[in-house]
Amino acid sequence: MSLLEGKTVIITGASRGIGKGIALTLASHGANIAFSYRESVDLANDLVSQITHLGVNCKAYKSNAASFEESQKLVDDVLNDFETFDILINNAGITKDNLLMRMSETDFDKVIDVNLKSVFNMVKAAQRVFLKKKSGSIINISSIVGVKGNAGQSNYAASKAGIIGFSKSIALELGSRNIRSNVVAPGFIETEMTAELSEDIVNNWIQGIPLKRGGKPEDVANLCLFLASDLSTFITGQVINVDGGMLT
Repeated sequence: MSLLEGKTVIITGASRGIGKGIALTLASHGANIAFSYRESVDLANDLVSQITHLGVNCKAYKSNAASFEESQKLVDDVLNDFETFDILINNAGITKDNLLMRMSETDFDKVIDVNLKSVFNMVKAAQRVFLKKKSGSIINISSIVGVKGNAGQSNYAASKAGIIGFSKSIALELGSRNIRSNVVAPGFIETEMTAELSEDIVNNWIQGIPLKRGGKPEDVANLCLFLASDLSTFITGQVINVDGGMLT
């Protein structure tokens, strides 16, 4: 069953990790994929190749979602190439972890710009398309750190908590136009980034997870598939954790 047959999805920051997993899963269910990346040209081209082999259209765009102008251009370029789109997934994100006493203003601002302002930029640019269609699904990737906080990640936690407040507000603003806005909050997900962590750190995380394992990008992607599809047409303004029960 192709849940997204004929639909087109914009995904920011999809050349690796969770974003890549989302792109591949949605493409496997019939969605055309337009995704952005910042630096990894080879990884982006490789993903385009993988997705087109699934029999759907795919194009990568070099774009900085933290830039208001580049976000507007990304949406315009996708409209030019795909004519329309139905789903927006804001996944672009970075970390610059440090204790507050050692955190620079630059590191705080950078994380807020890439993680939070990018969501404003992309939703602002995309809403005109969704308003015209009188439909749309917005899925913003937050984190359990945005729900509970974490020492040494005050900038990251603030950005991810901001996504939650923003998304709930957009759900209230645009719900009457049949535009949904939901948040996915991943916990410890095994990606290229976590592969660089020591075994002790990984085991420490896993001990705090009732399911006693890390998540996979596909675990996050499957929830995004549900929220993007017509299986979730009466769900908006929600924050759903994908954390193996960590916050239970």
